[in-house]
Amino acid sequence: MTPEELAAVRSDLEDFAADVFEPFARADQRRWGSVYLRGLLTGGGRKSVEPMAARLGEDGNRQALAHFITTSPWDPAHVRARLAWRMQDAVRPAALIIDDTGFLKDGDASACVSRQYTGTAGKVTNCQAGVSLHLASDHASAAVDWRLFLPRTWDPASPGADPVKVARRAACGIPADVGHVEKWQLALDMVDETRSWGLDVPLAVADGGYGDAAAFRLGLEERGLHYVVGISSTMTAQPQDARPHIPPYSGRGRRPVAAYPDPPRSVKEQVIRAGRYAVRPVAWREGSRPGTGRSGLKRMYGRFTALRVRPAGREIRRAVTGPELPACWLLAEWPASEPEPVQFWLSNLSADTPLATLVRSAKLRWRIEHDYREMKQALGLAHFEGRTWNGWHHHVTLVSAAHAFCTLQRLARAPKETAPA
Repeated sequence: MTPEELAAVRSDLEDFAADVFEPFARADQRRWGSVYLRGLLTGGGRKSVEPMAARLGEDGNRQALAHFITTSPWDPAHVRARLAWRMQDAVRPAALIIDDTGFLKDGDASACVSRQYTGTAGKVTNCQAGVSLHLASDHASAAVDWRLFLPRTWDPASPGADPVKVARRAACGIPADVGHVEKWQLALDMVDETRSWGLDVPLAVADGGYGDAAAFRLGLEERGLHYVVGISSTMTAQPQDARPHIPPYSGRGRRPVAAYPDPPRSVKEQVIRAGRYAVRPVAWREGSRPGTGRSGLKRMYGRFTALRVRPAGREIRRAVTGPELPACWLLAEWPASEPEPVQFWLSNLSADTPLATLVRSAKLRWRIEHDYREMKQALGLAHFEGRTWNGWHHHVTLVSAAHAFCTLQRLARAPKETAPA
């Protein structure tokens, strides 16, 4: 925001800060939380402590801001809970969206930095990885929970531990009880945490990094949640009409048990076997470019097919009591210009779910990419230069608060017919 824009909403910002920072135990924490938030919202350059302090004028106490964000003992979960309660009413979430983003680093002194793959760079590089959970609907979204991923190299209990990184844990303030946990498990932990705050959103959306993990899908089902998750084209499944049968007993050895007569096929093969005749056009939302939609905007359009399948795999087999694998939806996008389908999802939504609903749910994931872009480009999500565990969690929490404030301002200015009730 420009100084003029920020001055125009100063009263709203103070009310917002008073609400989300209410859990702070001390008045000085509430003060510097409000100042840090204003620094993130002020336009211009990097959003690390020193340049923000230089732009904040008489409030630009670099030492106080650095202490607040890095050392001050406040629990970010309390702020995130307040933020989630505030944004639940504004967003009216249709889904929880889960993903992770990279924080590129030149050095290796920051907590949990390692050479790892990140979609931010599209390659293996030196970075931190943060997993986030967002409340999302077609008209708005908000990041309300975060986890910093700790690679095996930082875990002293892991066979892949790096002695140099393990020795750095104390300087980074990483709690002794924090070890390596897979990203999908961090996601489930965040689902549990947000539900403990009283949020009850019945649908989870995630990409293939999470959907490929059967344990993640089973974890969502155990929590009574529906999901629409991306998967890789090589995942295997049985067709819905496949049935296990018991082969004749030869009279020797163990009696045979029920099994599917044919091996499972990849989801890509199953969609191709169904053929192009099964593909249907679906428009799922209006974009931002001019077009012929009701609002004068271009409709987002694609070609999709949905099949009922029975995902295979050892974890799925161990989780069921009978011989039959449970059925779910396989959704695939197959553009007319492509010789084969290009993207795949699994969903445990009910068998009578319309194709358009499946597509809209899968495509809702665009909201998290939108959030990451706004938080990184305008609000300094990846600009934190501190090296500590607490500092990282404090910074991303306050960036989420700044993003939420911007979202609330946008919704307040939206036309009445598109603004939430």
